[in-house]
Amino acid sequence: MRTVIGIDLGSTTTKAVVLGEDGRTLGRGLTNTRSNYDVACAIAKSEALVATRFALFRERLEERRAKDAPIPEVMAEIERCFRLEQHLGQLNALRDEMETAAADTRWHRCGSRLVERARAILDACLEEAPTLFTAGMTRSSEFFRDLVGARWRRLAEDPRWNEGVGFDVLMSCFDKAIVKVENRTLDLSFARFVRPAVERFLREKRGAGAGDPQGLLDAAACAADTTIEDWKVVGTGYGRSKLPFRKDQIRSEILCHGLGAHHFFAGTRTVLDIGGQDTKAIQVDANGIVTSFQMNDRCAAGCGRYLGYIADEMNLAVQELGPLASRATRTVKINSTCTVFAGAELRDRLSLGQKREDVVAGLHRAIVLRAMSLLARSGGVKDQFTFTGGVARNSAAVAALRQLVRENYGELTLNISPDSIYTGAYGAALFALRSAA
Repeated sequence: MRTVIGIDLGSTTTKAVVLGEDGRTLGRGLTNTRSNYDVACAIAKSEALVATRFALFRERLEERRAKDAPIPEVMAEIERCFRLEQHLGQLNALRDEMETAAADTRWHRCGSRLVERARAILDACLEEAPTLFTAGMTRSSEFFRDLVGARWRRLAEDPRWNEGVGFDVLMSCFDKAIVKVENRTLDLSFARFVRPAVERFLREKRGAGAGDPQGLLDAAACAADTTIEDWKVVGTGYGRSKLPFRKDQIRSEILCHGLGAHHFFAGTRTVLDIGGQDTKAIQVDANGIVTSFQMNDRCAAGCGRYLGYIADEMNLAVQELGPLASRATRTVKINSTCTVFAGAELRDRLSLGQKREDVVAGLHRAIVLRAMSLLARSGGVKDQFTFTGGVARNSAAVAALRQLVRENYGELTLNISPDSIYTGAYGAALFALRSAA
């Protein structure tokens, strides 16, 4: 089976998309970008290939005409079990690194208490893990570090857990261990975890609505054994110069976002991408070819990292900012979008008694205003207008953008795909498909 792969190495997340020879989407993968770009690239690609093999798994079940079980529901449940098995594997890897980190001599004053506390917290994380992956459960993040980090922090703040060690030491120990785990290429493959996942699913179902157990295991094994050939791989993104590819396998993120937006919405003529470290305003023709663009050229002001910094200042997850801003009754004017000064202005506004939601709404509007200036310099906003990047998932940013576009350009079609974060990776995969033809 021959495939092409597009990889978008962003400053905060790395995305991968697998396409078949016919251009059909087979799988997608997403991971948080690490200090080791090679590892981030490998993990995103591995996740996309896992999704590809799940697609093959489903096809094998459909070929067997398994009418005694609803295939979509069965596949969703098996994938949920698969993600739990992966999570448990990562927790065990973290346990190994934690043992080493807790024994570090810099914390010798804590003696064996740190090792005991770290083990106890990890045991609690392992015990809680199945509840995170209960059917219908909405998790706060897609990333292992965020999930385990949130639980670790909650327990480390509790005096019953940090007695004799302290919160700061426990968090420092965690930070040291998680960096080690994130910069290891762990085996999180389909072949390793699919059988335990199917077996867990069968135990949970106890035969009720599970279909043919042996048929499930055989279809999973067939999907795991199928040879997948990387026919062509193209990389793009903020860290593209660090990707382990030849120069002819690298494409500009401007070109990839233009082509990717055209792939999602063929009528696209203007593209705005707000990423972690940069913002791009792009004009494209009817074929998705870039005709002009503008890009922020000074710092990460007005980008996703700015929102991340604000979230840290407010002790919130970045995903919570949009819903918080949506509750605003007024929008506070923010004078600076500089990341360095944002924290100071935020604290000043709050000290004056202004509501958190109103201040956060103002911060979102300030980001979008900066993006609007880039759009104006690139040639304005034309119908249809497509918003891409991780910030396109932020409801408050989308609302501010809609309002400002309406005020400045009138009623236009604003496209936002649920898969907008993969836009650059799709563009890279489409370039790979074209060059392989």
